[in-house]
Amino acid sequence: MGTIVSIIKVNPEGRWYFELVDEEQDRVEYALDVDEYAAKIEDMGQIYGGYVEVIWQQEENVTKKQIDEIRYEMMAYEAKMEALREEQKEDD
Repeated sequence: MGTIVSIIKVNPEGRWYFELVDEEQDRVEYALDVDEYAAKIEDMGQIYGGYVEVIWQQEENVTKKQIDEIRYEMMAYEAKMEALREEQKEDD
């Protein structure tokens, strides 16, 4: 199992983004939204057979409002993925 550190950061314009760090593979990726984040986690996890532990961190300048926005987007992403899984079950 691999470990990916997901760091929530804020750029100079005030927009949040994710920095994903796999220290074992000496690899760093960036994602600007939750969809891109999910794709990068999946890609980075392939070397570990899809088994990764995600460790969350955030920089000090990330606001509560930004954290809430990320949580909302992650919940919406999870709901979308669940709906796709249910749709696939119905097709089988």
